[in-house]
Amino acid sequence: MFTGIIETLGYVEKIVQEQSNLHFTIKSAISDELKIDQSVSHNGVCLTVIGIEPGMHTVTAIEETLLKSNLSELKVGERVNLERCTIAGARLDGHIVQGHVDQTAICTHIENKDGSWLFTFKYDTAMRNITVEKGSIAVNGISLTVVNSEIDRFSVAIIPYTYEHTNLGKLREGDSVNLEFDIIGKYVSRLMSIREAR
Repeated sequence: MFTGIIETLGYVEKIVQEQSNLHFTIKSAISDELKIDQSVSHNGVCLTVIGIEPGMHTVTAIEETLLKSNLSELKVGERVNLERCTIAGARLDGHIVQGHVDQTAICTHIENKDGSWLFTFKYDTAMRNITVEKGSIAVNGISLTVVNSEIDRFSVAIIPYTYEHTNLGKLREGDSVNLEFDIIGKYVSRLMSIREAR
């Protein structure tokens, strides 16, 4: 489990394709502290560490993960949001994030609010995922609060710290992001769909 509070940025050093899988080697400040088999969130995707070398670690994304996330779009040199799993008994500063990306969204608008930024994202409603105003959502693994909620889009307000210490600062209109919707909202949506089917 994660909290959506990004620890550090990593940088993609190498990408190797093996059959339908992609191996990503990431350079970061926390790589030397990781262990083989450890779970680490990469842009909101929970991936297992399979290799460690000085200052770098390697993880594998399988086809299912690549289909549900934007990891297949990563290029060497790009920034990746990193978070290690939550320590039991620690403060939960963000919200409950599983590291299981539901789908991607497209950034449709970025507005500079003179001290903060308003990002708007549009997503496909076919999966019946929903947001609610003042609810939580993970965007590229970052725990954020929904400002405006519509049927197929939502906005989030970004403070300078988040803008500077995550990969949102490099995001441009038209770029895709990973979304993990609130787990409680997903259960409610599923229950409603079962009720409607009866």
